[in-house]
Amino acid sequence: MTYKSIGSIPVWGVPDRGAVAQMETCARSAARVALMADHHLGYAVPIGGVVAYEEEISPSGVGFDIACGNKAVLLDVEAGEVRKNISRIMDDIQRQISFGMGRSNRERVEADLFEDDPAWNIEVAAELKDLARRQLGTVGSGNHYVDLFVDERERVWCGVHFGSRGLGHKLASHFIRAGGGRDGMMVEPVRLQAESDLGEQYLACMQLAGRYAYAGRDWVCEKVAEILGAQALDSVHNHHNFAWRERHDDRDLWVVRKGATPCFPGQRSFVGGSMGDISVIICGKESEESTASLCSTVHGAGRVMSRTEAAGKRRWKKGALVQHTEGRISREMMLEWIRTFNNVELRGAGTDESPHVYKRLEDVLGYHADSLQVEHTLMPIGVCMAGDDEFDPYRD
Repeated sequence: MTYKSIGSIPVWGVPDRGAVAQMETCARSAARVALMADHHLGYAVPIGGVVAYEEEISPSGVGFDIACGNKAVLLDVEAGEVRKNISRIMDDIQRQISFGMGRSNRERVEADLFEDDPAWNIEVAAELKDLARRQLGTVGSGNHYVDLFVDERERVWCGVHFGSRGLGHKLASHFIRAGGGRDGMMVEPVRLQAESDLGEQYLACMQLAGRYAYAGRDWVCEKVAEILGAQALDSVHNHHNFAWRERHDDRDLWVVRKGATPCFPGQRSFVGGSMGDISVIICGKESEESTASLCSTVHGAGRVMSRTEAAGKRRWKKGALVQHTEGRISREMMLEWIRTFNNVELRGAGTDESPHVYKRLEDVLGYHADSLQVEHTLMPIGVCMAGDDEFDPYRD
């Protein structure tokens, strides 16, 4: 057995005291809980936390980036050609795809969800429809990325990580406030009766944000394929900030996953590491540990250092980023890591996303070895993220 039981909480990996304390609070009102090996502190519910309710849903459990997730696409292009032209390719990706908070897409992206989803009739969603149209297909900032990989068979993959952008953040903020959410990290999670009017509105908006995130990740992967002149041969796509109605323990539960990937037996998922680490395509397998985790696994490697600790304290002042205190990680340290690891071609990224601030993905996956198998190991050759010197005109 590769997990520890702390009270009623199965915990994979090295227990983080703050995250465990948050999960102890969650467990008081939940039917089941579990904490994945990449766990760390989050708002009300820890990142890497799985919380299941019989009749309730938790907007703070799903989190602010509703339907954040990963997509990986196998492309029919030669790895040697991509490596030879990687600098130009990453320039094209950075130029043709919008990165950063509050960004609008340079291209209008059409999607059926704008016409056929009744959730737009809910007032809070209706007010966000124009914003959602403008931002569809933008990637965002922080740990969101567009990467190119080569697997163990010298095949090229595109991998992306982002969610529902301003639409999801504003929907989540609305429902957390409406449900009585309080400020601070160590607070009770907001819970709504799933069959109440507010609960039904939230679920409809969550599903809308899920469709929106899928459409955005689809578009970005298609754009990268277009840049490479390639076609998709295979794809793996999953949310890791979402809630699903699932059957566990012979009962139906709302399973809320925040920074945790569904991993049912036979289900494939894409799990990313950092810019200086492997990523993987995994497949769930049946085991006692799969049952204990509510068929869940990690969504990444997990942070070991806060953004402020890594990059220092910075503030925007009159459109310029002013450094108030130095962080532990310099840009030179970050670049040296990725040069040594796989000579990764990097665009953007701040030192708060350096490989130094993350656990190693192979170690984290090892804690879940009984409930998953690795199908493909992906080595990054190009990474594109938002820069740390971009001014964001509004928060999303």
